[in-house]
Amino acid sequence: MTMNVEHRYREFLPEARRVVVKIGTRVIAQKTGRPDMRPLKSLVTQIASLRRQGYEVLVVSSGAIGAGVEALGLKERPKTVPDLQMCAAVGQARLMSHYEALFGAEKLTIGQVLLTHSDFQHRIRFANAKRTLEHMIRLGVIPIINENDAVADEEIKADLSLGDNDYLAALVVKLVRADLLIILSTVDGVLDGSARRVPCIENLNEAFALVNPDPAGGLSKGGMDSKLRAAQIAVKAGCGVVIACGRSSRVLLDVMAGHDTGTLILSSVL
Repeated sequence: MTMNVEHRYREFLPEARRVVVKIGTRVIAQKTGRPDMRPLKSLVTQIASLRRQGYEVLVVSSGAIGAGVEALGLKERPKTVPDLQMCAAVGQARLMSHYEALFGAEKLTIGQVLLTHSDFQHRIRFANAKRTLEHMIRLGVIPIINENDAVADEEIKADLSLGDNDYLAALVVKLVRADLLIILSTVDGVLDGSARRVPCIENLNEAFALVNPDPAGGLSKGGMDSKLRAAQIAVKAGCGVVIACGRSSRVLLDVMAGHDTGTLILSSVL
């Protein structure tokens, strides 16, 4: 794909109205699991800026389990689901307290929404979740969404293989009919065999073939594979996707301005 054609595709990104931002654990957490306030504050500031520009933003945030591991003083991340659920219960409150303080400083109100996969599979619960999110958006409240890890284990089990809420973010896209999904990771986007960023993807099947273990970046095949599978769900729902580095200082602003940031996956890709 030529640069001019790709630029033309990105010109439409600022026209997105409803945006789901998925924040991965490693984007906002230190190795101990303690929330890393510098990137967390940067992302909150950028989201607040997008809200002031008129965008509707929903946040799917990981990081609760890591925060619980740190808060409980555990030497390492637990291996069993019940222990991970305990960490999630402890860490979720701490993670939300940081979001509350940071968004409060931006004069914005947030609301915690904890979902399970069952909420998407039952018609009445699906409708209730959709109605709640729509009302929050209408009143200018920013939803901070996570799986209810204390009672559900789907994403925890996926997280053991680096699922890390990617699938949940794709389901939220379908729930609220978002225009754009931004998946934030610790790499610049999808990388090719030479570890170079792929600016735009037209064929997701070819993209899956690109994903290889990346020891230098610390990203396993499972991590990017999970993001591409989430993208596959989103684009089939008519939503564009950008996979980008959440630790870049202006990543959200640059994506929404149509700049050459991350990997763009077109909503027409099937």
